[in-house]
Amino acid sequence: MTMRGTDWLLLAVLAFIWGGSFFLNELVVDQLPALTISMFRVLLAAAILWVVVLVSGLRLPSKPKVWAQYLVMGLINNVIPFSLIVWGQGGTTSSLASILNATTPIFMVIIAALWLHDEKVTREKLAAVGVGFVGVVIMLGPAALGDLGGSLLPQLAVLGAAAAYAVAGAYGKRFAAMGIQPAVSAAAQVTMSTLILVPAVFLSGRAEGIAEVTTVGWFSLLGLGAICTALAYLIYFRLLATAGATNLMVVTFMIPVSAILLGVGVLGEVLRPQEIAGMLTIFVALLLIDGRVLRIGREKKQPS
Repeated sequence: MTMRGTDWLLLAVLAFIWGGSFFLNELVVDQLPALTISMFRVLLAAAILWVVVLVSGLRLPSKPKVWAQYLVMGLINNVIPFSLIVWGQGGTTSSLASILNATTPIFMVIIAALWLHDEKVTREKLAAVGVGFVGVVIMLGPAALGDLGGSLLPQLAVLGAAAAYAVAGAYGKRFAAMGIQPAVSAAAQVTMSTLILVPAVFLSGRAEGIAEVTTVGWFSLLGLGAICTALAYLIYFRLLATAGATNLMVVTFMIPVSAILLGVGVLGEVLRPQEIAGMLTIFVALLLIDGRVLRIGREKKQPS
């Protein structure tokens, strides 16, 4: 599927939002367990999205089968990858975890070839995925790969999360095909995730510390729920319908870029040469995904 200008703009906004989630997580991660933070994210997002759905007067699915499919979507797009990443990051570096998470488009290309008949795996897409992954490695530093294989199970967990995100991208396309609006899909998915995470948090004894959360912590949770989850999933489901799952998964290349740029702009961090080189490499990958530059080049070569 070819991406329009609006799709590219929404993809950049989504990358910026999810890149900003790292900053918000830093403000509350010392106050609550990671699973509890995830619970608040989907709980707040569900409340906000249902207001959007009700105010907009959108039609809800009536078949139990569709709600069962949203339960699956909530599992593979939130509950499973959230849990795997939380556990995996306890045994590996954040930089290596980011690189492993950037394998999502690689999994997506494989899944598209096996599952998605409307998303062809072209040479341009294969090249773009390879170049984009190399760009992430350059940007975060090849030294981050030094621990690769050192803590095998945690690293496999992060890879499992990346694979789950790719499966979710392919699985989630069905809701647009049913004619369901993105806001309804977003609300239904986070609601199902909430129904799983709330009992999981309280039954596992991870609800301690909620009463001691600071004002800054609550504002961070509000940002994570309202912006990084509710708004992000409105964009996510729209892009699934208009740009396709393979193109959407490229956002994992862009998230480290937005996180670094936010660190430079908000925290005053210094942009290093390797980060500039990595960003330029990722930009080349995005041009390959877009394909228009290559098509223009081919057209110019054709004899008139």
